[in-house]
Amino acid sequence: MNMSTDERAIRDLYAKWRQAMLEEDLGGVLELVTDDAVFLVPGQPPVRGKQQLAQLFEAARGQFRIEFKSEFDEISLHDDWAYVCSRLAVAMTPKSGGAPVHRAGHTLTILCKRPDGRWAVARDANLLAPDVS
Repeated sequence: MNMSTDERAIRDLYAKWRQAMLEEDLGGVLELVTDDAVFLVPGQPPVRGKQQLAQLFEAARGQFRIEFKSEFDEISLHDDWAYVCSRLAVAMTPKSGGAPVHRAGHTLTILCKRPDGRWAVARDANLLAPDVS
């Protein structure tokens, strides 16, 4: 497969996101999102901006061991923006003990290209639901 530079950069962004989440690296996560990013998750109010994202991240830091896998269904490039449809499965195991919580579903992410050429997450909507498989 002949992959464009932008598609490779977006795939690299996802790899960096994954690594930052696994390492509980808030700075690494915030580096990958726009200042006005919006995250939508079922049953919760939207998370708007880096400050709200940081607050949620800090509240959960150290409480769970997270494992996840993601598969791209589609990456569509449009000049200085792109969207990614993917499938995501997440297992969150409390570090204090207890059974892991499994969630899985589809996501839609909108990215924008910054003036320096780097891609960043601008909007993210996930349809993760309890995974009982």
